Amino acid sequence: MLIFTEQELKQYVQLNLEAVKLVQDAFTKLSNNEAVMPPIMRVDIVDQNGEVDVKTAYIKGKEMFAIKISSGFFNNYQLGLPTGNGMMILINTQTGVPEAILLDNGYLTDVRTAAAGAVAAAHLSKNTIETVGVIGAGSQARYQLRALNIVRKFTKVLVYARSLERSQKFAEEMTAELGVEVVAAESAEAVVRNSDTVITTTPAKEPMIKAEWLHPGLHITAMGSDAEHKQELEPEVLAKADILVCDTKAQCARLGELHHALTAGVLTEESQVVELGDLTSLKVAGRENNEQITVCDLTGTGVQDTAIALFAYQEMIKRNKGLKIGDNKNLLKN
Repeated sequence: MLIFTEQELKQYVQLNLEAVKLVQDAFTKLSNNEAVMPPIMRVDIVDQNGEVDVKTAYIKGKEMFAIKISSGFFNNYQLGLPTGNGMMILINTQTGVPEAILLDNGYLTDVRTAAAGAVAAAHLSKNTIETVGVIGAGSQARYQLRALNIVRKFTKVLVYARSLERSQKFAEEMTAELGVEVVAAESAEAVVRNSDTVITTTPAKEPMIKAEWLHPGLHITAMGSDAEHKQELEPEVLAKADILVCDTKAQCARLGELHHALTAGVLTEESQVVELGDLTSLKVAGRENNEQITVCDLTGTGVQDTAIALFAYQEMIKRNKGLKIGDNKNLLKN
């Protein structure tokens, strides 16, 4: 067995165009029935505002698949700790033997989640945008903005978070990193009304975006709702979308924004909902004009995890990285 550390993985696995294409291809395989993906298993730690998810998928023909254990403890920022964490285990698809442990502390999840946001924007956002809105100012908000910058160029960013201090810190750091103007906004409404593309990245339990704020040409990627009790968008937001996309319909109907729209009755099982893999496989067209309102509901999929884990494994092997656990005596060997 090989063990890879977060430091090694961060050095050789980057959020870049290659990662975006990798995740795009994973969604295509899912759409083409070339992947087997069971439902998510989740444990809620309610008294600590935390959760642990287990996600997995087998991509047909691959020599290994990943099982990912991912945690979100949303009070951690008060302790100066990351809110997200986790690890991935690669299992041999012929023998079932564990081959590698990726001790990434949630880094690979950040990369693959942001890459999915970039894939959504590439198909659904206007080709030419000026202002991007970000709701949330945590780690994933940063990754989503970096990912969007790979597929779309923009000149201004508006960010809103419930903590003005966090919004201002985000604005300062991302202005310096991206070289574009990033401004802390006074409200979520100001962000939505004044942006071409909006990304929501919060663990909100009540809607932060109202349908009345939408305007022609707007694209929204909502990636915070990945459990039944989470919700960032009013149900009517989904009903107003000209194109509504989910990473997977079944999963979003259980956990995502789609779940709330179905429960509220503003959408039904017969409503037109497109899966992201149908866009990446070109079975269905994405945005067709600059007037359409588009929404993408991302809950995070196991196929993304297996794709990024296999890629990371190959990058590490090429460079002879990792700690090898040796013979049956469990001796550690470099």
